[in-house]
Amino acid sequence: MEQAMFAGGCFWCMVTPFEELPGIHGIVSGYAGGTVENPTYEQVKTGTTGHFEVVQITFDPALFPYERLLELFWPQIDPTDDGGQFQDRGTQYRTAVFYYNEEQRLAALASREQVAVSGRFELPVVTEILPAPHFYPAEDYHQDYHKKNPKHYKEDREQSGRDTFISQHW
Repeated sequence: MEQAMFAGGCFWCMVTPFEELPGIHGIVSGYAGGTVENPTYEQVKTGTTGHFEVVQITFDPALFPYERLLELFWPQIDPTDDGGQFQDRGTQYRTAVFYYNEEQRLAALASREQVAVSGRFELPVVTEILPAPHFYPAEDYHQDYHKKNPKHYKEDREQSGRDTFISQHW
């Protein structure tokens, strides 16, 4: 098993693209980076702790290669926005690919370059490729939020503009 970590704005919206796929063994919403140990959602949402909202994915690379995770990641985000994602603004909603080893780093850099030269975007790609920092799981009520609160999740996602962006650019 290996781990991957992605920041794509609100972590609620970053779970569903990866779940229930062969070789994916777990997806945990949480926080990475930042200056506060064991941060809470209330702290992170202020944008003052330096944390990203992230998903940490446990996967079997023999069944689901890391490159395939990257192929699923990019179409979930606006890689040209360094101020957050869609309706979620602030540093905690920045995008990033966090790597755990050199192979992941090289794959992430190559995939970002493919997106950058794809012609999909007029603005430059600003999604960072960074070493994986310490991961802090989010509170239980954030885990599988889309399943626990389907009505609110659906409304929030519709209002965010994420799906409109995805359909226009990907």
